[in-house]
Amino acid sequence: MSLHPARPPLLPRMLLGLIALFVVAQLVPYGRAHANPTVQARPKWDSPQTEALFTRACADCHSHATVWPSYSNVAPVSWLMQRHVDEDRSRFDVNVPGYGRDADEAAKEVGAGSMPPAPAPHRPPERSGEGAARGGPGGDLRWGTRGWRIRGPLSRTGPRRKVS
Repeated sequence: MSLHPARPPLLPRMLLGLIALFVVAQLVPYGRAHANPTVQARPKWDSPQTEALFTRACADCHSHATVWPSYSNVAPVSWLMQRHVDEDRSRFDVNVPGYGRDADEAAKEVGAGSMPPAPAPHRPPERSGEGAARGGPGGDLRWGTRGWRIRGPLSRTGPRRKVS
């Protein structure tokens, strides 16, 4: 006679627990309100190429034109995406007057190669990482004292092209 009744194996219990945790996480409302704020300001671009480069590499996090993929409604990815966009808009946002508290810092990060960040589960590879705003066919996106400019292959007037 056994004093300990037979218990189900550990792996199925853990798997059931993880599934239950995932279902409960969907009840947390944070990260699903994806209404973009109203645009208060629009940047002055030096060319359509600069605007296209910014839109491709930076607009999802640093503007009020965020494109929210379908998986941005599934926790915990929704939490990561919402936090990332909220934090990035608070630091640098092209659709608010003055572009945010860290506009100059954002330009330094692009120049140093730390922006845009590498692809992550919440960031599609075509909208981040190598080639998006640095070293790719579009050249480098730079913030100047008078606005945004492209430096590199798309610049028609030499290595630097400023907004006039």
